[in-house]
Amino acid sequence: MKPVEKPVSCDIARGAPAVPRDLRLLAREYFELTKPRVVALIVFTAVVGMFLSSPSVFLPLGPFVFGTLGIALAAGSAAAFNHVLDQRADAVMNRTRARPLPTGQLTAREAFVFAVALGIASMAILALGVNTLTAVLTFFSIIGYSVIYTVWLKHTTPQNIVIGGAAGAAPPILGWTAITGQVHPDALLLFLIIFTWTPPHFWALALYRREEYAKVRIPMLPVTHGVEFTKLQILLYTILLTAATVLPFATRMSGWLYLAGALALDARFLLYAWRLYRNYSDGLARRTFGYSIQYLALLFALLLVDHYSAQIREALQSALY
Repeated sequence: MKPVEKPVSCDIARGAPAVPRDLRLLAREYFELTKPRVVALIVFTAVVGMFLSSPSVFLPLGPFVFGTLGIALAAGSAAAFNHVLDQRADAVMNRTRARPLPTGQLTAREAFVFAVALGIASMAILALGVNTLTAVLTFFSIIGYSVIYTVWLKHTTPQNIVIGGAAGAAPPILGWTAITGQVHPDALLLFLIIFTWTPPHFWALALYRREEYAKVRIPMLPVTHGVEFTKLQILLYTILLTAATVLPFATRMSGWLYLAGALALDARFLLYAWRLYRNYSDGLARRTFGYSIQYLALLFALLLVDHYSAQIREALQSALY
């Protein structure tokens, strides 16, 4: 009798793949653990915070480079921890089932070690290359997202994204403290903008993914309170966000250029929220979610351009004359 061949397998529990893996594919899966598109926006808002903290376009090189790198690694670490802690739900939801852990491309142990390594590296870089305050605040941001939000808030309250949004709103403060070593009121305004942006941004996603969240018993607002209530909350928070975006101009942190651009961006966001409230569709919710990402990036770009607008005008005049 011919002996039965033992199938090749990958023991996920022990984290020991039985067959060698392509290094390029493996690197891509590890990179995917960091949620690179999300981290890119996080790092951008942190870098804008750095530049807004200084009247000069020339920032101190060490804090700028090490601050950017440390914040990026910390954000990647928090994202990787999120993959590990949410792997069961990720395997069920259509939006996340192609992630490295549900597909078995990486094991939970590999992802956990990677997350810890990124976290340790970020803390070392920030503490030694930047300053202690930035390292401490970044550490609490990692804990806030990875533990308080992912483990507790996400599964216990429909206000999860509101409360947990504080961790995601921290990057501009981290960027500011990386350069100045202190938390300035203007940095808190940047925090407030992202904090009020997070609910309408994420609830738009939750609306058209509500059945998936219900399937994995995550109490997102559309699951617990229904579509109508969530639409109203998106509209109200977008109005609140509009008020928050005017504050940099009201406090003379920014000028007329920023105000004009911000109000134009706000008007479009409000239009999306109003249309969503009056005539809901999953397609419109998807477009609202997509615009919200563009909105935040453009808003912070406006803050940056406005901050250096006088220097830009002088440079253009010098070039022309």
